[in-house]
Amino acid sequence: MRTRKSARAGQYLALLAYLVFLAFPFLWLISTAFKPPRELGSLHPTWIPKDPTLANFRQAFDEQPLLDAALNSLTAAVGAAVIAVLIATPMAYVMARHRTRLARAATGWVVVSQAFPFVLVIIPLFLVLKNLRLINSVPGLIMVYVVWALPFALWMLVGYVRAVPTELEEAAAVDGAGKLRTLVSITAPLLAPGIVATALFAFISAWNEFFFALVLLKTPEKQTLPVVLTHFIGAEGVADLGPLAAAAFLATLPSLVVFAVIQKRITGGMLAGAVKS
Repeated sequence: MRTRKSARAGQYLALLAYLVFLAFPFLWLISTAFKPPRELGSLHPTWIPKDPTLANFRQAFDEQPLLDAALNSLTAAVGAAVIAVLIATPMAYVMARHRTRLARAATGWVVVSQAFPFVLVIIPLFLVLKNLRLINSVPGLIMVYVVWALPFALWMLVGYVRAVPTELEEAAAVDGAGKLRTLVSITAPLLAPGIVATALFAFISAWNEFFFALVLLKTPEKQTLPVVLTHFIGAEGVADLGPLAAAAFLATLPSLVVFAVIQKRITGGMLAGAVKS
């Protein structure tokens, strides 16, 4: 019994250390965002600002078009998430229900494609978008984000589809429902947690993405939030730390809010009781 309690205490201690490790950058970011310049340059930094101020936030909005950049990021992230889910859901259904050699090869290619570095695909993507006249446009960026998020979204949804009992689809087929009707009316509602989780992944990936946006968007009014954040760093590499921390803190809030709102749907067991044994 004593050994079991010691093991449990060790697990909780390790979990606490891991949470502190994850939370430290974000907490320090919040602290920095509210510190005045004299505290930012102090040789003895403190966790809690001695004289908290909102000047960094005002300066950040005065120096850079954060609202326009946030709107561009939101448009790209939401568009990529919706389109990726709409494409990946029927593809995942076919790959999960028809386990042919072609489906297995496609699954393997999905996994392998995630190992491709950004630099390897940016030139072909740039040439394709140039021919389509979508360079320096948010729709072109959405297209890139969909292509980049689709393989992992497909891989995630295949696992969720396989978790849906085939007895439900067989019962629908007996009642005369076709494949499309079964997918829309039976399988898709049961896939809601998986669809939400996949959409969240695509949204956060697009919201935080920097490299593609930096290469494809040239005019300041079309740049996304991660690209605009780099403007707080001067030509000599010296960062305007206070406004940068304030802007970065605001940039992390949408991801946190989205996750907090839909986390119950991600963890909810919507398949519970769907099939009676």
